Amino acid sequence: MSHPGAAATDRHRVVIIGSGFGGLNAAKALKRADVDIKMIAKTTHHLFQPLLYQVATGIISSGEIAPPTRIILRRQRNAQVLLGEVTHVDLANKTVTSALLGHTYVTPYDSLIIAAGAGQSYFGNDHFAEWAPGMKTVDDALELRGRILGAFEQAERSSDPARREKLLTFTVVGAGPTGVEMAGQIAELADHTLKGAFRHIDSTQARVILLDAAPAVLPPMGEKLGKKAQARLEKMGVEIQLGAMVTDVDRNGITVKDSDGTVRRIECATKVWSAGVSASPLGRDLARQCDVEVDRAGRVKVLPDLSVPGHPNVFVVGDMAAVEGVPGMAQGAIQGAKYAAKAIKAELRGANPAEREPFKYFDKGSMATVSRFSAVAKIGKLEFGGFIAWLAWLVLHLVYLVGFKTKVTTLLSWTVTFLSRARGNLTITEQQAYARTRIEELEEIAASVQDPEMAAS
Repeated sequence: MSHPGAAATDRHRVVIIGSGFGGLNAAKALKRADVDIKMIAKTTHHLFQPLLYQVATGIISSGEIAPPTRIILRRQRNAQVLLGEVTHVDLANKTVTSALLGHTYVTPYDSLIIAAGAGQSYFGNDHFAEWAPGMKTVDDALELRGRILGAFEQAERSSDPARREKLLTFTVVGAGPTGVEMAGQIAELADHTLKGAFRHIDSTQARVILLDAAPAVLPPMGEKLGKKAQARLEKMGVEIQLGAMVTDVDRNGITVKDSDGTVRRIECATKVWSAGVSASPLGRDLARQCDVEVDRAGRVKVLPDLSVPGHPNVFVVGDMAAVEGVPGMAQGAIQGAKYAAKAIKAELRGANPAEREPFKYFDKGSMATVSRFSAVAKIGKLEFGGFIAWLAWLVLHLVYLVGFKTKVTTLLSWTVTFLSRARGNLTITEQQAYARTRIEELEEIAASVQDPEMAAS
């Protein structure tokens, strides 16, 4: 069935799947086009994913990086926002099937832009997710905030040195931009924000470990910047362990296999996974229906015009698209979405899809923040780090945040945090991970009461 309230129209129908950088920019690019847009997404917000780690470490609130999509597009009269998870794309009948609270909806399209993004990849070990959350959603960030701060709270109540050491060990798996940023912020949280806040433990004694199976930090940014980031992290006390492959994850820690074959154990209560991505399963859904391949990460190997073979009206952009030379970053999604929107508008004017110019990606560079006042940046052949790179990182991220209010509140949060080292969003609730950590604590007590203080509590 079609979505209730959908009006009959003869205008060109564009369905956009996803409300991330790709989906939102596609909708905005079609604002003045003679089309009816239906954006279907499984969340009600547009997520500025690069700043999730700041939500997890209490610098900013989730609302600052996840404004409601419906509010963003409320003045765009040709766009309708629909909540639901897309489960199937029928290429033959040109329909999109989505589900919401047990109800199924079928939405027809004339043109389709698939920007469903990607989730965390555990490389076939999906059971790791229970103990090592990723950093792809607001829920992930809030749960990690609960786990990180909950670990300090439990350590404060513990009299068992071994248990305190485990609780105060934080492991980040994956030394890409997200892992580097997360490790740096956990270290700053422990060394500065929480310093002196506890009476039984010293938060500055927390151990932060960043590990990766790769031989370098920030491999995509090159050896020079990788070494700069590594040196800064090590100066902050972060332990860098490279050539270290995680082979198992459980409640109490991780098992690691080093490049020389040595297998060892790291006891740690809090694990963060940032080691890989897996594209939306819609990519494989497309592959079953047409002559299109997907890579190991599930990304669709699209044609030069970002469409799928035999269906010039179906575009795949962002993290779902495997395009040579286009990284899985916001800029790739933004530029791909604008290209797809431009192609749709050209077709409405009578252009032949077979004559489209291929998509060309303009590399605007990449950046990663390491700590307060320190970042690394690569723009073309220019590579630099330190304070200037950090300022450039701040400006760039402010520019791409959606909405004036969001930009102002984020800037205020940054000012407070970076000038005073205070953080205004350290609240954790039982809807986050604290309830789970409490249950785990009680289970440990039931198994073996080793801590009189905890048993009394």
